[in-house]
Amino acid sequence: MTPMKQYYENLAQTTIKNLKRRGFEACYVPDGQAALEICKDLLTEGKTAAIGGSMTAEEIGLMDYLKNPEAPFTFYDRYSAVTQEEKDALFSKISICDYYFMSSNAITTDGQLVNIDGTGNRLASLIHGPRHVVIIAGMNKVCPDVEAAYKRVKFTASPPNCVRLNRKTPCAATGVCGDCLSPDCICTHTVITRRSNIPGRISIILVGEDLGY
Repeated sequence: MTPMKQYYENLAQTTIKNLKRRGFEACYVPDGQAALEICKDLLTEGKTAAIGGSMTAEEIGLMDYLKNPEAPFTFYDRYSAVTQEEKDALFSKISICDYYFMSSNAITTDGQLVNIDGTGNRLASLIHGPRHVVIIAGMNKVCPDVEAAYKRVKFTASPPNCVRLNRKTPCAATGVCGDCLSPDCICTHTVITRRSNIPGRISIILVGEDLGY
């Protein structure tokens, strides 16, 4: 095991202990393939699933698996809706799905989730609705405290996401957060989840790799 892998595993165990203390389920896996296998095992026949925007899910192959038309579960693909009526109907189904997959912009070593969203649909599902929320996060997203986590989202995660989404924001142009109020801004809702009110509803899979933004 490389020193970095050992460091990630040690840090993960500390973080997992604190996540569990706050009512979350949590585990550590060495790589994205192992995380994907856990997700596959959850999606048994007849289950319903949805996902929030996540580069991590793309990188580990989860998005491709969810879109498999031959899968035994039902996937509510939010990108498939075109009209407002279709979007309303789809998000109504997502709000009560069995498994909602997402990543977290940052996770503190004392077990808190820190997220910033544009429209808020991802965080709405985190907070309330789906029966189970499964968060997959690379160890690069673990931060020492809430302040560091917030800065990570604003200065490390949001700028490349704005570039990816072709947003016309100061951070997309300069690489530095301008604390803007642009119509294209993706930093609208800031949510700190300090505990799971329903024990076990939110599960975190920490992955011993650098994943996502």
